[in-house]
Amino acid sequence: MLSVPNESEIIGDRVANLTPGQPDVSHGTILYLEDVTLSFDGFKALNKLNLTLDDGELRCIIGPNGAGKSTMMDVITGRRKPDSGQVFFGQNIDLLKHQEHEIARGMVGRKFQRPTVFEALTVAENIELTLLGPRAPWAVLKARSTAAERDRIDEVLTTIGLIQLRHQPAGILSHGQKQWLEIGMLLAQNPRILLVDEPVAGMTGEEMARTAELLVSLVGERTVVVVEHDMAFVRKIARTVTVLHQGSVLAEGSLSSVQSNPKVIEVYLGETPCSH
Repeated sequence: MLSVPNESEIIGDRVANLTPGQPDVSHGTILYLEDVTLSFDGFKALNKLNLTLDDGELRCIIGPNGAGKSTMMDVITGRRKPDSGQVFFGQNIDLLKHQEHEIARGMVGRKFQRPTVFEALTVAENIELTLLGPRAPWAVLKARSTAAERDRIDEVLTTIGLIQLRHQPAGILSHGQKQWLEIGMLLAQNPRILLVDEPVAGMTGEEMARTAELLVSLVGERTVVVVEHDMAFVRKIARTVTVLHQGSVLAEGSLSSVQSNPKVIEVYLGETPCSH
């Protein structure tokens, strides 16, 4: 008779087979923040923040100005260290023991509000720059990429919808296209978690719709976290929504449950966060 391994044996085998730097997601969770607190001159930007993200999910994070959204991303990416608390990538990697550049490579990628692309380089060279690692932009022109790297560049450009513009200078791109290019530059680093800060600010309606499609398409292979004030956009992509207020989680759940939560309504001055 064949013996059927129990759950603890299966999880143990998964952990034993992990390669260095690979997160243990045997429980389905890719990111844990536990009791994370960070103060600035006595003001608690994060106040015992507890948050978990499932591997491969799409999470929208909303909240009024000063709620702690940017500070939370700073802590996750290693830009700032909290005063107390724990931040784990999977069950086995303590992000507080890693530097920002280490976290950015294969763990957590962050896209800031304003696109920061190299406008003098071509679209493809921008992707190549991040694919080949940190170096001066001019060095990309001298470096010789491998066939596998060129295939990866084409794959990323196809994903972000800019493959037809690969030889064009990034400076001619529209605002929305520059946002997609920066997302592509992050994808080239193969992060398991992608943090995207207000991706549709300043976009046309058509660009907003394409951005929604792009972010949704990334879900599954990686976890996507969207911090956004544009509630029309949140409605397009929302699955699970987390509301931050005064540095901690005020509410979490489906969009409908969040918008009907009395605490959320009070924070948004009597208006549901989905009414804008």
